[in-house]
Amino acid sequence: MIAYHFPPFQGSSGIQRTLKFATYLHEHGWEPLVLTITPKAYESTSANQLREIPENLVVERALGLDSARHLAIRGRYFRWMAQPDRWLSWWPGAVWSGMRMIRRHKPAAIFSTSPIATAHMIGLSLCKRSGLPWVADFRDSMTEPGYPRNPKTWEIHRKLEHETVHHCTRAVFTTEPTRQMYSQRYKDIAPSRWAVIENGFDEENFRDAELDLPAVPLSRPGQITLLHSGILYPIERNPRPFFDALAMLKHSGSINGSRLQIILRATGNDDFYRPLIAELGIGDIVRLAATLSYRDALQEMLRVDGLLLFQAASCNHQIPAKIYEYYRSGRPILGLVDPDGISAKMLSDAKARHIADIASAEDIAKTIPRFLESLSAGLEPGISKQFAMKHSRKSRTKELALLLDELAKS
Repeated sequence: MIAYHFPPFQGSSGIQRTLKFATYLHEHGWEPLVLTITPKAYESTSANQLREIPENLVVERALGLDSARHLAIRGRYFRWMAQPDRWLSWWPGAVWSGMRMIRRHKPAAIFSTSPIATAHMIGLSLCKRSGLPWVADFRDSMTEPGYPRNPKTWEIHRKLEHETVHHCTRAVFTTEPTRQMYSQRYKDIAPSRWAVIENGFDEENFRDAELDLPAVPLSRPGQITLLHSGILYPIERNPRPFFDALAMLKHSGSINGSRLQIILRATGNDDFYRPLIAELGIGDIVRLAATLSYRDALQEMLRVDGLLLFQAASCNHQIPAKIYEYYRSGRPILGLVDPDGISAKMLSDAKARHIADIASAEDIAKTIPRFLESLSAGLEPGISKQFAMKHSRKSRTKELALLLDELAKS
């Protein structure tokens, strides 16, 4: 299993997919071997989830550097040093380590997961050298019209994407719309080579978080607290219309900082949002908060009054991985999404009643008061646990195991 995101990495929900696959595959007769990158490559690390790595799991960490942090001179580096991404230097050492692992352990299949795109480069190289069947896991699409924005990067990503889908034995996606997009893009690929395994939540993590959960809510009396937990991209999850709506509501006297608190936890873009929040005068309502340990982040989800989900039209075929954890938390969700996207459908299926167009400050400004009123009156039930339990990481791992069983028989 070739994965950039693996403990002690901190800062992305992408870590959970590989970690939980690696944890639960043994229940289905598969013993994973993990090939990841040296922790030095990560901008942020935490030891909190290292204890979740199964004791007998083989984990190899190949040397890799971040071009922007380790290879730059006065903050500048050659563009070729970051193609297809800033961790290109991981590729040679990982291929060498991967072939050594293949010779030693004689695995039945290769699995690589992106982003980061270099992981698929490694998977491609190992597949060609070993002849083993290869599962290429696309947590996000590698290319779309206008993404990546740099034309040269787009060209390199599209070439790698083309090679990946034509050499892998199965291409796995996290949503059905993404599978359909790739199926249309590569019509020469047999439908049997595409598969969908959605993301999910881990019940064991939630049970652990609930063990010593404080009985009192996070909010002060008379106050409502809403949370967005995780990366908030300036384009793909653009919160500007949301900020504008808050400013409108504050100006009209509908909300203020004593009645409403919004926590934006670990956005990854605090420096971009901080001046915007100050400019709109909503700093008493919106708080940018630092990264927490995964356990603490789950506890925060369980204690707030409501959760915020952002997803723009440019990602209509993608589902934010955190939606499944939001489901399991049981907290009410305010969806700020494109009405025609898969995220809007997922929220509707979960019976989330308050969904606004992420691009419309006016629509958001109409929806927020209704959501707050419903929360204050105790009329917002949240997501049912029965619905949430359909989306556990254990069930997703079983889907991967069945796919691997197919490959082993062929």
